[in-house]
Amino acid sequence: SIISPIIVSNSLSGISGKQFFTATNQINVILIAYMSTAVVNVTINALLIPKFSYIGAAVATVISSYISVLIQYYIMNKQELLKLYDMDLNELVEMAEQVTKSNFTNEVEVCSIISAKTGKCGENCKYCSQSIHNHAEIKCHPLLDVEDVKSAALRAKENGASRFCIVTSGRSESGRDFEKILEMVRAVASIDGIHCCASLGLLTEEQIKQIKKAGVERFNHNINTSKNYHKEICTTHNYEDRINTVKLLMKNGIEACTGVILGMGETREDRLEMALSLAELNPKTVPINILNPIKGTPLESYEDKITEEEIIRTICVFRILLPKVILRYAGGRTSRLSKEMQELGFRAGINGMLSGDYLTTKGADAAEDLEMLAEMDLKNSTCKV
Repeated sequence: SIISPIIVSNSLSGISGKQFFTATNQINVILIAYMSTAVVNVTINALLIPKFSYIGAAVATVISSYISVLIQYYIMNKQELLKLYDMDLNELVEMAEQVTKSNFTNEVEVCSIISAKTGKCGENCKYCSQSIHNHAEIKCHPLLDVEDVKSAALRAKENGASRFCIVTSGRSESGRDFEKILEMVRAVASIDGIHCCASLGLLTEEQIKQIKKAGVERFNHNINTSKNYHKEICTTHNYEDRINTVKLLMKNGIEACTGVILGMGETREDRLEMALSLAELNPKTVPINILNPIKGTPLESYEDKITEEEIIRTICVFRILLPKVILRYAGGRTSRLSKEMQELGFRAGINGMLSGDYLTTKGADAAEDLEMLAEMDLKNSTCKV
């Protein structure tokens, strides 16, 4: 109970971050925050340690850390953060790279997914080929057999993945379908060297407890876009539904895999809001999806809504504001970024990747992905050295 606030406050302090203030010539902000924190820490330690020993020292650390956060947040506003986007690209990438190196090794977490149920989704998300409100031509199918899912997970492991995610279309699962999904989870979780993840829509707390017991370690539930822009993308559920689901997952001990989709017509301000919302949620990993416009969806003509450079800049901003989360290349990577720009994204802070096919579109060749990592002197986190 004492350690948790320390972790949260240190993470929040990293959000504003030494790197940002140094880069924008506001080193005085760092000095003010650090000096104030030091004074408060010494004072509270002097008061609490004689009476409460190490517990008093821990409490002093929590309080002083939060004061540091408040000072930096009071001075820093969104307009200052938006200036990150206007920095020289090389300088911005270098700054984000330093944040990554300060918090991670050179390992990249590789995952794969399977669409265990495809199509006929009643939600009206404008980007999605599986929505019944859209007219994309896809092959729909009900839940796959459990053995087919397990076989796919074994192939993913052979191709270098350490995580395998079971994904179903639709708002939520229930009844016999949910029981069958639990069987899938148990089958995948039984494979040595594979961590089982899932993406099953909106779940009740009881369902969350059941999937955890079955073996789900991490659950994907994206915010997709900013709170302000959400209504432009979907109206059959609201932004709060997604936030509440993520909080419920974390409350019950399941890691959150919560990301975004770039290039849906959102502004830089929206992207900043996404990053700040994610910083508040503090998920384990943040997938960075880039819209791959699919014919038959309302966003089919949105190829020009975001450039390669803007994608890289956004990755940098996310890394700076989310210094301790795994940033993951997800959908749209190979269709929207050249190999050169993908590699720049790794420098900018990407340290996770979805390899193999996506839900309804072709993805990256696993062997080519691993080759790219080797060329950049990055290690697949499944490798034991």
